[in-house]
Amino acid sequence: MDPQIAAAVAAVRQAAVLCRAVQSSLAPDALEKRDKSPVTVADFGSQALVCRALAEHFADDPVVGEEDSSDLAGDAQAEFRSRVVGLVSDALGSPQSDDVVLDWIGRGRGQAGVPRFWTLDPIDGTKGFLRGDHYAIALALVENGQPTAAALGCPHLKYGDELGALFVAQAGQGARVMSLFTDADDSLPITVSPTETRAELRFVESVESGHSDHGKAGDVAQHLGMKADSVRLDSQAKYAAVGRGDAEIYLRLPTRKDYREKIWDHAAGALVVTEAGGTVTDVDGEPLEFGSGRTLTRSRGVVATNGRVHAAVIEALRHVGI
Repeated sequence: MDPQIAAAVAAVRQAAVLCRAVQSSLAPDALEKRDKSPVTVADFGSQALVCRALAEHFADDPVVGEEDSSDLAGDAQAEFRSRVVGLVSDALGSPQSDDVVLDWIGRGRGQAGVPRFWTLDPIDGTKGFLRGDHYAIALALVENGQPTAAALGCPHLKYGDELGALFVAQAGQGARVMSLFTDADDSLPITVSPTETRAELRFVESVESGHSDHGKAGDVAQHLGMKADSVRLDSQAKYAAVGRGDAEIYLRLPTRKDYREKIWDHAAGALVVTEAGGTVTDVDGEPLEFGSGRTLTRSRGVVATNGRVHAAVIEALRHVGI
């Protein structure tokens, strides 16, 4: 296994074990960020573990992560911070200090827009996580503005008969799926659905309506003549669903004119889909560009498909006024 993929796989697996333990508890601790979105002890713990692993293997690589260690600073967050540090210590099997854990989390505030960096969403789909439903740990290496390696852990998607699927992709090498919660290296290649018949096309859509314009998606479905029921999933698990052929279309439609997507919400999933044979662009049909900052500054929304119907979907978006 390529050293970059191997390190990413090990880091995501370690973080997934921590996240699963927190989610299985009766009441995961949570606080609100300044944008009112929830963040849990598992978000911070997951980021700490992944950033620690990347520092060990790729010390010179910046990490662009979602969480900010400053959110844990101060006396008001002492209890929450202690819980995070305890989880990380348990995961590593040895006690860690507050300063060390906060330093690992803080590594996620690296600079985007440089020729090479990692981008991390330690728990993509926090609201789904809090519901006891789908979420993902999403890690991607970005080089010269494009994802080149990805590990996407989906604890509630199945690998065979077991819960926990880990999707890996490397530029030019295809995409594969393996077990998330075991250390086995055996994996299976994945490919997108071959379906082109419009009535049989399936959307995979966000559970949270605020994440995408579901009304416009319905207009697109009507224009295309789609009849099949949509699959509803939180997080970048939607990309995994397109990549392995569980659905043909994922739309992340702009909910307001000035909104731009965060790079960590899409880098890993986009590579999984493209390496599985699909196509990922913005709603105008232009390639996504991940090297201009912490957001997809040049892109409106995201469209991921099996490739075969991509042009038709872009045409439908234009028809309905996106």
